[in-house]
Amino acid sequence: LAQGADYIEPDLVSTRDGILIARHENEIGTTTDVATKFPDRKRTRIVDGHEMTGWFTEDFTLAEIKQLRAVQRLPFRDQQYNGQFEIPTFAEILALRQSQSEQLKRPVGIYIETKHPSYFRSIGLPLEEKLLKHLDQHGLMDAEDPVFIQSFEVSNLQWLNRRTEVALVQLIESSGAPADQKGTALTYASMLTPAGLAQVASYADGIGPDKRLILPLQDGVLQPATSLIADAHQAGLKVHPWTFRSDASYLAPAYEGNPTAEYLQF
Repeated sequence: LAQGADYIEPDLVSTRDGILIARHENEIGTTTDVATKFPDRKRTRIVDGHEMTGWFTEDFTLAEIKQLRAVQRLPFRDQQYNGQFEIPTFAEILALRQSQSEQLKRPVGIYIETKHPSYFRSIGLPLEEKLLKHLDQHGLMDAEDPVFIQSFEVSNLQWLNRRTEVALVQLIESSGAPADQKGTALTYASMLTPAGLAQVASYADGIGPDKRLILPLQDGVLQPATSLIADAHQAGLKVHPWTFRSDASYLAPAYEGNPTAEYLQF
């Protein structure tokens, strides 16, 4: 934030006792030291139709989660902070947002992703009600507030659209379908058509597409831009693509290891 970041972007999952915490996935074997502290909690679960083995937040109370420390998942990134920091709750992040807004004398935004929302609802740990309660407690429920809520699923965004004025963003993968729409005709590809974008605009304020849906990469070569940004704007939707990384291994060869070149192109 001191360097100029505008938003804090936490992915939210739930603990066993229903507390919202920030982890990229509910499987935390690779992002915490849970394997050494709770070796007997390893489980196999079906999440969004995929079998996964590891340690899952929904098997731990918040008190147990707070015994863990975060670690860097990717071996080629800086490992010096491993073991130093707790797993934050959503409440703690909102408090940080408020204190930093006051300290920096500018509004710090919050950009929330609900992770596996239909899965969590199916096991009796829905995310959305608690999420809105937290936002309401901080006075962050209006359209002009610096808040976005994003999801790869559809039904939870539609549910949220009926209950809050904050901006909602439909995340879009480059293939497949939303986990809560499998078995229906709705796919991520169908969302990208003019009719699909109009349907998204009926419940969301923007789309979050894989950046390759804007600038395709074929055999390592960047292709001409698609019409997605113009099409989305025509439907009245904002466009927030993902994921931009500075690691050279994630950059297209045309950028010659310089992430700024990618940012400037977009």
